[in-house]
Amino acid sequence: MAADGGNDVPLIELKDLRKSYWLGGGELRVLKDISLTIEEGEFVAIIGPSGSGKSTLMQILGLLDRPTQGTFLLMGNDVSHLTDDQGAALRSRTIGFIFQMFNLLSRTSAMDNVELPMIYSGAEHREQRARDVLTSVGLQDRMDHKPNQLSGGQQQRVAIARALANKPKILFADEPTGNLASDQAEDILQQLGRLNATGITVIMVTHDPDIAAHARRVIHLKDGNIVDDKRKDGAAAPLISSGPAVVLQPSALIPPSFRLLELKEYADSAMRAISSNKVRSALSMLGILIGVAAVIAMLAIGRGAQKAVEARLSSLGSNLLMVIPTSGAMGGVRASAGTVSRLTLDDIKAIGRCSTNISHVDGNVSGSAQVVYNDKNTNTTITGALPPYETMRNSTPYYGRFFSDGENLNQSRVALLGPTVITNLFGKQNPVDKIIKIDHIGFRVIGVLPMKGATGFRDQDDMILLPLATAMNRVLGKKYLNNIYVECATPESIPGVMNDITTLMRKRHRLPAWKDDDFDIRNMADIQAALQGTTQTFSILLGIVAAISLLVGGIGIMNIMLVSVSERTREIGLRKAVGAARRAILTQFLMEAAVLSTLGGVIGIVLGMAISFSMAYFAHWAAEVTPQSVLLAFLFSAGVGIIFGFWPARKASLLSPIEALRYE
Repeated sequence: MAADGGNDVPLIELKDLRKSYWLGGGELRVLKDISLTIEEGEFVAIIGPSGSGKSTLMQILGLLDRPTQGTFLLMGNDVSHLTDDQGAALRSRTIGFIFQMFNLLSRTSAMDNVELPMIYSGAEHREQRARDVLTSVGLQDRMDHKPNQLSGGQQQRVAIARALANKPKILFADEPTGNLASDQAEDILQQLGRLNATGITVIMVTHDPDIAAHARRVIHLKDGNIVDDKRKDGAAAPLISSGPAVVLQPSALIPPSFRLLELKEYADSAMRAISSNKVRSALSMLGILIGVAAVIAMLAIGRGAQKAVEARLSSLGSNLLMVIPTSGAMGGVRASAGTVSRLTLDDIKAIGRCSTNISHVDGNVSGSAQVVYNDKNTNTTITGALPPYETMRNSTPYYGRFFSDGENLNQSRVALLGPTVITNLFGKQNPVDKIIKIDHIGFRVIGVLPMKGATGFRDQDDMILLPLATAMNRVLGKKYLNNIYVECATPESIPGVMNDITTLMRKRHRLPAWKDDDFDIRNMADIQAALQGTTQTFSILLGIVAAISLLVGGIGIMNIMLVSVSERTREIGLRKAVGAARRAILTQFLMEAAVLSTLGGVIGIVLGMAISFSMAYFAHWAAEVTPQSVLLAFLFSAGVGIIFGFWPARKASLLSPIEALRYE
């Protein structure tokens, strides 16, 4: 790709170059067979009336546009068919632009505007270089000023400093004095002359002959043709001797690798764009905010519900089986009412011996009764149980003690009260050692049961626990058990124990093979799985609602980004003109979308946590915010921005630099 050394290779050479546009079904030729040579170090003015093609010629020379036909040699190499990224890389290292409309980024300082080309070229020490070039154009005291704080002449000098940032070999000036007063215009033209004197090739486009007179060579265009090409004072060579010819290295066509410096610039640009359109940005974040808040609240409520289910089931005990009597059945037909099977105390002993994997067995009876203490009374549930109930059902008294085997055998009149009964009868008094009456029979309170809370059907704390024999014979008058609880040694042993109990009970109840069981064995683990499944279904439904909210928010961000691309088309053109590759534009707009969605996500996380805690505090709903849910919501919100921002970002990256610069 490199040219041979020596002075015989011109800096720029055009051969039969054409440029056409198709308008209204016909061809419009803007440039017609242009052949031109420009040596290194020249100061050239291209002049002509409007529509002569001078701006189009400069855009092709500056690699902002491509010729329709012909050859464009830069440093002896054909650059007519470079890709967008190759053209951007070559512009950033070889070419500087001074635009008529200045094309400064309005939200950034003069220093930031000058540093912009160096970000895309990968230049080092960019801050010092920016200070140096701004000082060289007389703006050392205006470096931190934004464009709206500068005069027209000062803005044009910032544009010159930006064009010089990467030490270009060629400087293009498009009507550099078109928007300036005469004294400011003269100052800019003198600046260009001084730059040319340092060896920079200057190519200026103008329609004013007085402006063109400052150049050492003037090329006249008319109707797309060169009609005159004169050197000032008959000079046949450029003001500065070329010396060894400039060589175009293959590396000049390769964009610099991605660096953190670019990422910082993209992040700063995104924050400037967001802060300059606060209302629009807030509205675009609203959908993400609502979706993330819904995700956080949904996961918190779902997790809280799951914990509540686990707490309720743990209050029943772990690894439990419950044997309950049922009506016998034959051939699938249930027996008539009143034929329910019976569970006895002997069944408890037999079940305890049927498997080595059984830890404890407890028989229960239950009923209701009137309970009186002094002048207060309440109706509550009476439960009779054996001493293993304490460990099997997580019912160790938090105050007082549990009854013993001896008290059960002796049918002692002792009782343990649930917290609700204590509240109803004693208020804030200590009930231990107090005497209560159950159906006119006096009982001594020996302990207070732990709080277990209410289920959907009953309050587990509204109960009195009595020794089994006492409850059956003295209070409830029952001869048979309501159910038998069996605690297995391990969760894995539950299926085997269920089989052993089934075999035992069928044998004890003398059930032939053709007859169905007259008892039922319920596994608490199955109940737990069913409740957890219900909780998961509830969480999934809430998740769908949250996902829809995030989807709507993502579409909102996509629409906002499309509007942003349209509004900032000229900015995109400028960035491409000073050397931004497609990757750089794509990354910048993706970063902006990600910042929008991430900010919305962070605010949504805070709002979701506030909603969760408020519901837990005011509505007494179980809600638990976990780090995993916060991380999930954060990643989801950032991902929504990237996914929905990709199309607008890609659209921006594919814009032609010259079409973007012409956009109104």
